Amino acid sequence: MTHTNVNPPSAEEVQDSKTLDVGMRVGLVAYGAVHLLFAGIALKLAFQGSSQSSSGALDELANNPAGVAVLWLAAAGLLLLALWQGLEAAAGYGWRKDGRTRKRLESGFRVVVYLAMAWLAISTAAGIGGGSSQTSLTAELMKVTLGRWLVAVVGVGIIAVAVAKAVKGLRARFTEDLDDQATSGDSGRALVRLGQVGYVAKGFGLGAVGGLFVWAAWSYDPKKAGGLDAALRTVLDQPFGPAVVAAAGVGLAAFGLYCFGWARHPAS
Repeated sequence: MTHTNVNPPSAEEVQDSKTLDVGMRVGLVAYGAVHLLFAGIALKLAFQGSSQSSSGALDELANNPAGVAVLWLAAAGLLLLALWQGLEAAAGYGWRKDGRTRKRLESGFRVVVYLAMAWLAISTAAGIGGGSSQTSLTAELMKVTLGRWLVAVVGVGIIAVAVAKAVKGLRARFTEDLDDQATSGDSGRALVRLGQVGYVAKGFGLGAVGGLFVWAAWSYDPKKAGGLDAALRTVLDQPFGPAVVAAAGVGLAAFGLYCFGWARHPAS
């Protein structure tokens, strides 16, 4: 029997792939558009007090042909991003002088995030999504031995990622994902500021989600776990909640705009 060895792509192949480059840029634009959508949801919550969740907003998109097309395009872009990050992780970032292991781990995490967001868009567009799936999963997890602690660990893990995102924004570490031209001049400084605000806002959003998981484990109530929409609604009910949610919306919009700049000036 003949066995075919499938070798991972080399660093040179990943860097020189024009098809991958185009796919990555399209994916980043889609990623930015998704963040603008969630920014709009946050701002609507802040200024109108609407209780509409993010899943509700996506379902609303799926109620018309144009919205369905947007969801499928977003899913395609996110899948392209997952492919890009997967290939870069497989190639081992051989073109970098240092920090290769860290970048491979970051790419692996991004693959999971992009695939999860793509599945949300696909399931909504196809009409197979379930708004309570996350709560149901948390409830099932709590039923197993040590399940409550596992939910808490998931929450702590999300909070750890949130802190890392915020630190990345404050220290502008994301500039390593951009080419040298991206950060030069007035437009470059504006792009860096957008990235800083955006990453800090993503850190806040993820931290709130992680906090809900920890709260659900502490109170033994899986219904308290939730995604970004649930986190925003929880924050909204607190003192100064509308102002905080509005700030989060502006931050998510900033990250969306940063993604457009990232698509134009990715690091080579």
